[in-house]
Amino acid sequence: MSLTHAPRPLRSVLIANRGEIACRVMRTARRLGLRTIAVYSDADANALHVREADEAVRLGPAPARESYLDIDKVIAAAQRSGADAIHPGYGFLSENADFVAACEAASIIFVGPPASAIAAMGDKASAKTRMFKAGVPLVPGYHDEAQEDELLREKAGKIGYPVLLKASAGGGGKGMRVVESDREFQAALDGCRRESRAAFGDERMLIEKYLTQPRHVEVQVFCDSQGNGVYLFERDCSVQRRHQKVLEEAPAPNLPPALRQQMGDAAVRAAQEIGYVGAGTVEFLLDAASEPVSNTETREAAPFYFMEMNTRLQVEHPVTEMITGEDLVEWQLRVAAGLPLPKAQEELTLTGHAIEARLYAEDPDNDFLPATGTLERFGLDLKAGDLAPDRVRLDSGVEAGDDISMHYDPMLAKLIVHGEDRGQALAEMDRALAALDISGVTTNRRFLQRLVTHPDFIAARLDTRFIEHHHDELFASAPVTDAEFACAALVALDQLDRANDERSPWERRDGWRLNARQHVRLAFAEAEGAPPIPVTATRSGSQSTWQLSVNRDGKESNDYEGKLQRLDGDAVAITLDGHRRRLLARTDSAPEGETIILTAAGFESRLIWQRSDRVDHLSHEVEAKLSAPMHGTVVALLVEPGQPVEKGTPLVVVEAMKMEHTLSAPAAGAVEAFHFKVGDAVAQGDELLAFASADATEGV
Repeated sequence: MSLTHAPRPLRSVLIANRGEIACRVMRTARRLGLRTIAVYSDADANALHVREADEAVRLGPAPARESYLDIDKVIAAAQRSGADAIHPGYGFLSENADFVAACEAASIIFVGPPASAIAAMGDKASAKTRMFKAGVPLVPGYHDEAQEDELLREKAGKIGYPVLLKASAGGGGKGMRVVESDREFQAALDGCRRESRAAFGDERMLIEKYLTQPRHVEVQVFCDSQGNGVYLFERDCSVQRRHQKVLEEAPAPNLPPALRQQMGDAAVRAAQEIGYVGAGTVEFLLDAASEPVSNTETREAAPFYFMEMNTRLQVEHPVTEMITGEDLVEWQLRVAAGLPLPKAQEELTLTGHAIEARLYAEDPDNDFLPATGTLERFGLDLKAGDLAPDRVRLDSGVEAGDDISMHYDPMLAKLIVHGEDRGQALAEMDRALAALDISGVTTNRRFLQRLVTHPDFIAARLDTRFIEHHHDELFASAPVTDAEFACAALVALDQLDRANDERSPWERRDGWRLNARQHVRLAFAEAEGAPPIPVTATRSGSQSTWQLSVNRDGKESNDYEGKLQRLDGDAVAITLDGHRRRLLARTDSAPEGETIILTAAGFESRLIWQRSDRVDHLSHEVEAKLSAPMHGTVVALLVEPGQPVEKGTPLVVVEAMKMEHTLSAPAAGAVEAFHFKVGDAVAQGDELLAFASADATEGV
């Protein structure tokens, strides 16, 4: 049945969110013929979700509390645009019972559960009480209302350390601490209460037995207003940092079919206990390391325990869509329109394996600090990565040219892959991560590659402390090999060749000499400020093979014979001493030069490079233009503006890769103004100063 003829007709939907999830909801809504309406803050005025919507309504300033979290403004936007329904996405107001009540008061359909269901699961202590009554297994713990310090400490001791302190009204890892001993309890309790009070205005705590090797397994449930409920199988979300998920996969590896059904049935009971309608996720801890504990004398013991229920669509819902072939947003909209569930439990099928990686603008090597900037490039090169379009999906809320601000969650996109089995899905994910083309903003892409290629992840030896347990391996920086320097040199030489294709031999800047071997000197560095590693390349005539010499730390050089062949997109085939390898080669700008990025499955190399002999070739242009001959940093201004100078007088010094380059006066005259100050980074071609020759000033 069409949504326009449903019991609660739907013709338009406002998405009360931003970024990736807003774009995701719009795609399905448009396919179903709905008019899509976006909302935005001043920081998102030109964001992708605004550009893709049929209409967009401004909410207010950048801070979320003055825009996306302002219930009155969102309701007013829906009324102004004539929206029939509001889809909350995830985060922001998606689990706010007051927002649902405001929608109902304004006669706007809320695409989600009723306010009563959100309230029932929003308080984690009362939720656990209801789950116990519904026969859902619980982790041993304390969930009552009495909150005196000594009582909580006594309960923790009886449960047995380690215990987990959790904010009763919390979520997202806030107000949550693992306590290893009685000695640490009070300080942890005080810290949790402060965080909970600041984040939720509520400092009530619950205590649970901390399972030392738990897996985080969640079940996707769906209920309609006719009383039907199903589960769409489960997802493993064990790989986390600070209680935030990093990788998710479906189905959960090594889960016996009987246990899958047991968990699914328990999840549906949990949803129906609170009168749930729509999409929800019941989260369990699966503990194979300890003996399961029964919650009643008559209930059969189970190795899984209820943790919480997310009363909304989850970030990781695409892996469920990949293995079931269902569109969960479409299900949401149909249920919100009063229609029954599209399928019964026995009609749902599970095919293959899917994995999702969350791509963040953050620096894993700097304590995962969020990164900001402008995305110079952003996309997934399916052809170059040899990826099947029906097996790879990039859900994103950004495009090349977009600014990544400090105001919101740093997630850029979700990369989702599907395979016939887990092994194939892992291989597909590794290739897909290598094929991501991102420039301008630091991301966790390489960290994700390290995760999916880690032997224990491949073997599905998973628990929620996976990253902590393997920290040294996941954050180790492997030294760059001489062979990698040689590969990068071949990419740089190919760039020089292509840049000079249209020039005569007399204009080329690639070391060409008449009746002599071509000779090019390059310098590479592993990071800004690192000592440069010289690479010398020679070849004869028009041959495609280079002789490469890498000289590290003044030691005896390593010599290679290599050549490069361009393939599709950014893909190249590099052959070193007869060993051919397919790589993706891209270039980024950097303060000290160009950065060559080589990626492949399980591999990434980043090297800053420049021509060691470039200043010799460009000396005449430097004199004429007084522009930066390469990316670098201004380290000295040698004259004062207006000071008369003779031709050849040193004016400014630029440093790149620890080598200084001095620009001199092209004629007698004076510097009118310097465009940069000492310490400023400059890009190749930047005009460094304004210069007036004596000839030009004489007639004034």
